[in-house]
This record gives sequence, C-alpha cells and structure tokens, in this order.
Amino acid sequence: MKLDDEELEILQDFENGEFKSLNNILAEREKLKKLAENTLKKNKRINFRISERDLTAIKREANKEGIPYQTLISSIVHKYSSGLLKHI
Repeated sequence: MKLDDEELEILQDFENGEFKSLNNILAEREKLKKLAENTLKKNKRINFRISERDLTAIKREANKEGIPYQTLISSIVHKYSSGLLKHI
C-alpha cells in the first residue's frame, strides 16, 4: 500500500513523537461534540434583501457544492464572524 504525501507526513509526525495521548478521551470527545453542536446550532432567524444577481451566483455555487444555498450563506457568515474569512 502506497501512502500519499499527507499520510506520509502524518506517519513521520507520529514516528517523531509529535502526537500525545489524551488522558480522558471520552471527556475530550464529549467536550468537542458540545462545541460542534453549539457551532452548528441555528437558533436565530434573520431576513435581509439581496440582489437577484448575487442570489443567483450564490445558488450556482451552492449547487456546485451540492448544498442548499441557505447553508452556503450561513457558512459564509459563520466563517466571517469567526475570523476565517476576511473582508478585502
């Protein structure tokens, strides 16, 4: 079995001791699960106006990704609000 570059990097990091075992894996898993749930929780509704041209472009991009356009818009807002997407 041949490993790709990413897999080779992971194997190298493992062999160099870059990974550390967690003391309480179940507690860590539960903590990460709650963080993910809170990140994905959609408990507020907003309404806004958008140009037809922009909406068409967003729908096209969402279609390419195979996701609903509302999900794409929500993802863009989340990335911007968490600092992952910067205003130019």
